[in-house]
Amino acid sequence: MPIAIVTGASSGIGAATARRLAAEGFTVVVAARRADRLAELVTQITDAGGSAVAVPCDVTSDESVAGLAEAVADLAESYGREAGGPDEPVTLLVNNAGGALGLDPVEHGSVDDWQWMFEVNVLGTLRVTKALLPLLEASEAGTIVMVSSTAGFIVYEGGGGYSAAKHGMTAMTGTLRLELAGRPVRVVEVDPGMVRTDEFATKRFRGDTERADAVYAGVEMPLTADDVADCIAWTATRPQHVNIDRIVVRPLAQAAQHKVAKGPIGKQS
Repeated sequence: MPIAIVTGASSGIGAATARRLAAEGFTVVVAARRADRLAELVTQITDAGGSAVAVPCDVTSDESVAGLAEAVADLAESYGREAGGPDEPVTLLVNNAGGALGLDPVEHGSVDDWQWMFEVNVLGTLRVTKALLPLLEASEAGTIVMVSSTAGFIVYEGGGGYSAAKHGMTAMTGTLRLELAGRPVRVVEVDPGMVRTDEFATKRFRGDTERADAVYAGVEMPLTADDVADCIAWTATRPQHVNIDRIVVRPLAQAAQHKVAKGPIGKQS
């Protein structure tokens, strides 16, 4: 059973992706800071007949990420030993950990907020990718999925910090794909538009649920975490010679970053 690692797995897209990958036959290593949430997720997956292991990890910490890589290597070795063969292959990394803080214009931008967004979205992704790439390459069938955003190639007012961080992640993804050409590791970018999850907007507005809810007010059927997980799983389960460079996925109501239809869509009873 191949091993997949999902960062930012304690909620939202990360948790949905972990559940979906387990259903696809992966042993999923779920990584995030909140150990209690990870334990709940592992229980959900195992109760559904899947396989999952929780490894608490803070992607902003070199030491914590090194611990994640060590735990994954130990897991691969122990599973292989139990099967009486080589180490279980580590074939998939989903770099999902990230987030946004604030919606301030650049002229009033918080350096602390921008720094946090770069630390988590860009440097956190760098840390995890560096630490796990040797295991992915050793499998001879590795895949790295970068969960970025439409903000990674389109800017919008108030989104300077988040867009800059996601642009950085998109640049890293393209560069990594070039650098790994000729080696057995695919590099995929998944760019969701408007996704309604249980925490993203609430965290962005520091717990202000009213302001978070206003983002989605009147929008018929934003994307869900399961919608994005479906895209991630599809890219990861293509034949190994097929590299899906980028998927851009938006809800029907969102034609572009700045163009969102409000109200009912289509015939109404």
